[in-house]
Amino acid sequence: MFTFLSGRLCLDLTTTLQVRHHDRPRETLTAPGDVRSWLERSGLVAGVEVDAAGLERVRRLREAVHDAARAVMEHREPDPADVALLNRTAGHPPLTPVLADGAVRHHGDLDQALSTLARDAIDLLAGPAAGRVRQCAHPDCTRLFLDASHAGRRRWCGMTACGNKAKSAAYRRRRSP
Repeated sequence: MFTFLSGRLCLDLTTTLQVRHHDRPRETLTAPGDVRSWLERSGLVAGVEVDAAGLERVRRLREAVHDAARAVMEHREPDPADVALLNRTAGHPPLTPVLADGAVRHHGDLDQALSTLARDAIDLLAGPAAGRVRQCAHPDCTRLFLDASHAGRRRWCGMTACGNKAKSAAYRRRRSP
């Protein structure tokens, strides 16, 4: 249900609304439990309480991150309302890292989880990697991802899905009479 291919958690959050360019995009955060599940599967934090208002807050943050990232990709200033939401959300304390069984775990509530995601977005969009944010080149995919390739020419959100589909389709086109 959730994929984590983007290279940054803030971009992975944007992929919870899929096929954005269609008339009816696919929403994967339909209930508070979906947010809890996404936070757990992302490795960010487990056991966070989320209610209907929290679900809406997550969706608003997701859209602010997506729209700000698109603006940066298109070399324009992000909407001031998106910037204000990112800054306001990042103003809360982030999740607290703790050492448990030789690994880092994070503890906190929904405000802290959202703050951590907003801080990640601010760090990405205002940092040196901002010019490496891309949208998948597959026509049926709208995922944003961080191109961490050496040459900076990555085109697909992931090779196992979109990259292989596109390459197979191109091969079939070349081979057909």
